[in-house]
Amino acid sequence: MKQPSRSLALLQYVYVLLGTMSMAFAVVCFLSPNNMVTGGGIGIALILHYIVTSLTLGTLIMLVSVPFILLGFIYFGKQYTFKTLLAMLSTSFFTDLFREFLHLKPLTDDVLLAAVFGGIFIGLGVGLVIKGRSSTGSTSVVGEIVAMKSKFKASEVLLSIDVTIMFAYIFVYGDLKKALYSMIGVYVTAKIIDVILTGRPSKKVVKIVSNNVEALTEQIRERIEEHGTIFTGVGLHHQKQTKTMILLSVEISKIQLLKDIIREYDPEAFLIISEASEFLGRD
Repeated sequence: MKQPSRSLALLQYVYVLLGTMSMAFAVVCFLSPNNMVTGGGIGIALILHYIVTSLTLGTLIMLVSVPFILLGFIYFGKQYTFKTLLAMLSTSFFTDLFREFLHLKPLTDDVLLAAVFGGIFIGLGVGLVIKGRSSTGSTSVVGEIVAMKSKFKASEVLLSIDVTIMFAYIFVYGDLKKALYSMIGVYVTAKIIDVILTGRPSKKVVKIVSNNVEALTEQIRERIEEHGTIFTGVGLHHQKQTKTMILLSVEISKIQLLKDIIREYDPEAFLIISEASEFLGRD
């Protein structure tokens, strides 16, 4: 039983290393050469590097992260701190390796492309680090602590920090246009992280309020071949009127078939189709 646990631990460290390589690559090949910024500690380090050119970018990333890692140690303990420290050191190492020793060249001088692809690689990196049960440290630590101590969500705190970083960027660089492009990059980063952590389900969540549930249920079982749940309730305005709802998850490729079935067997049915960020278990 010990070997699978060790294998999982090794895989987590691989995730962390690959993630930090991806973030460093984004900084060196897209963001820094185009004088652009991102959120979190890396964004703060990029702004400081514009002012303090005597220190390498990797060194600044490390220095910016130290106070946050100390906070993480105080509030979350040794194990959290160890993996976060590893992520910070490897991000710093790979940034200086790519920039100072391998001298990687910018892959584009187009600001929009730099924002988008920089955001993609930052998001990929952060997502992999989180999958490795680690943290990038820096501002995420503040977000978690404030969420513990107040009514604010961690995401709200991080958003406010990132907005502050953008204003600081405008103040230091004096370039509103690139700040706006940088915000596009931050948005792309958030979307990529979401895709990595929750996946991209190939199903939609479907809710059907129908007066002909038996016929629809039979057709769904035979032609859609999906499992679901039937709920019974009352109308909002006519509480004496019983309503029945079918809840199920449907493959995207079968959505049109489901619409055709509903149109044929209960044209008066009320249909809601929504996105699903993640599935766990069986309905």
